[in-house]
Amino acid sequence: MLERSSRLKSDAQDRIDQFDERVIIERCKAGETSAFDELVRRYEKRVFNCALRITGNYNDAADVAQEAFIRAFHSIQTFRGDAKFATWIYRIVTNVYLDERKRSKAHRTTSLDEAIELEENSVTRQIEDGAPTPDEVVENKERLRALQKAINSLPDYQRIIVTLYHTQHRSYEEIAEILKLPIGTVKSRLNRARLALAEILESEPELFG
Repeated sequence: MLERSSRLKSDAQDRIDQFDERVIIERCKAGETSAFDELVRRYEKRVFNCALRITGNYNDAADVAQEAFIRAFHSIQTFRGDAKFATWIYRIVTNVYLDERKRSKAHRTTSLDEAIELEENSVTRQIEDGAPTPDEVVENKERLRALQKAINSLPDYQRIIVTLYHTQHRSYEEIAEILKLPIGTVKSRLNRARLALAEILESEPELFG
């Protein structure tokens, strides 16, 4: 009973938040820059976190996030509301990243510090609380380092899907909208990406055994 009540409250809050967001977007379309600033405040952490996971580099992620918001600002009139604003902004982040990749094929890796300074819903927050021992802390950091390195080594299309599904918690349907792909293609590509990650991480049995 309590669980059902909590779920109903959460759904009601989601509807309120979505209505509030639609109002803010309409203000943006009317030319209120302060309204767009509010959207940036709401999404800057999620957008940066997504960009960091995809690019694997702090500076590149900052550039991608900044360009994504610039494009969103100039394109806000085209946002019809058929999809969630989050879906729309993630599509822009993905497009900015792919555009940048066309201009530069240079690959850089994420430092350990960058990997652990992510938003609360990222993979790096899956470490359990409860005063781990120093050895456990070191092992967890090494596991995260190996996981991020493995993600960075994936082809762009696999890295993007893994990021959207596992760290941004987007649904298959949302990812299909973001990437403009059939849901079946999204599922098959995600499955291949998981298999590729598993194969890469087999070389670290002491961490992922």
